[in-house]
Amino acid sequence: MAAPETSPHLSIRQAAFIGVGSMVGAGIFALLGAAGEVAGAAVWVSFLIAGAVAVLQGYSFARLGARYPSAGGLLEYVAKGFGDGHVTGVTAWLTYSANAIVTAMVAVSFGSYASDMVAGQNAAWAKVFAGLIIVVMTLVNVVGSQLVARAQTVIVYVVLSILVVFAVVTLADMDPSLLAPAGYPPLQDIVSSVALTFFAFLGFGIITFTAKDLAKPSRELPRAMFLALGIATVIYVAIALGVFGTLSVAEVISSGGTALAVAAEPALGQAGYWLMAITALFATAGATNAGLYPAAGLSDRLAATGQFPPVMGGRTARRIPNGLLIQAVICLVLAVAFKLTAIASIGSAVALLIFILVTLAHFRVRAETGANPLLLALAVLTAGVVLVTFVVTDLIHEPASMLTLLGVLVLSIGLDLTWKRNARQAAVT
Repeated sequence: MAAPETSPHLSIRQAAFIGVGSMVGAGIFALLGAAGEVAGAAVWVSFLIAGAVAVLQGYSFARLGARYPSAGGLLEYVAKGFGDGHVTGVTAWLTYSANAIVTAMVAVSFGSYASDMVAGQNAAWAKVFAGLIIVVMTLVNVVGSQLVARAQTVIVYVVLSILVVFAVVTLADMDPSLLAPAGYPPLQDIVSSVALTFFAFLGFGIITFTAKDLAKPSRELPRAMFLALGIATVIYVAIALGVFGTLSVAEVISSGGTALAVAAEPALGQAGYWLMAITALFATAGATNAGLYPAAGLSDRLAATGQFPPVMGGRTARRIPNGLLIQAVICLVLAVAFKLTAIASIGSAVALLIFILVTLAHFRVRAETGANPLLLALAVLTAGVVLVTFVVTDLIHEPASMLTLLGVLVLSIGLDLTWKRNARQAAVT
């Protein structure tokens, strides 16, 4: 009997899991302490608000994706609204840069956890493991989207299963007094912390790049988008309630990136600590995999439309997409040569700016997508508030981060202007 053929298309679940794998990565393991410093035990409220902001952006992206399914993902949407001029070109370079920063940061988190488990706190080994996971996940992406999806499905199932167990155990043993609203900080502080917790949702934009691999993207992309955001929001809120209902705010802050592991110890003992550490490895590996996924399709599409140089859409050894290879090399350089904890927030700020530009572009084509203008306005407003709050409460106090953010913006503008000027000159001659 002949073996059944494997469908060349991704399912809704597989597309959603690429997004979930990108979202439920380093963020939830590193954010709780930092968010707790601002929002106290109300971090679960902060995640809820951040989820609502992400859903509004997801609505805009889903309507655009249903109307304009493309391997170019969210960059295709900007082009539909603003044309193939400088706005789209600069946004393209910003997207490529932000994705490299976030993916490298996630790989560094993987390296830190792996080093801690194998060689203790060893900076050299952490960089070795970070480089290794980038290389491995690049090879997975070279094989194709089906392997990416299968790897991501396994990773997400493992991560979600363990996180669900963690949430159930900690919620069952939590002390409600630790979550009493009387101990919450002012609402302004809770809103300010959304700038941090929103980072944990940034990966949902990657789902737009699965359109090329879906059988019926106009119907399946929106479902995958909302499924991924729903799963992530529920997991984040449950984990925040479990951690802050088990540990005091001071304990969460002092625990830093190991807060989940520390919160698991009272119920599961030392095994709980190691279980969460292993989960962190799976989560950061999945986020690295998902972070590299858009590079090939994005570069191919933008090279075809003249936004990127043709070399970005080419192939090395007739197999490896140059866009993916270049992205992987940039991630390797960032992960090995730089201390990314100092600039990790830049990826979040740039992503928020990109989301705002996408939805502003959506306004110009809303008659074609049938989107509700009020919801689009809310999407722009909420993302704008988060971005401004982020800059005012965090980046303004970190000169190096502010300069890096400006550097990324200037570099993106410079790359776009230089490439298009050279292209025009070549066309004339």
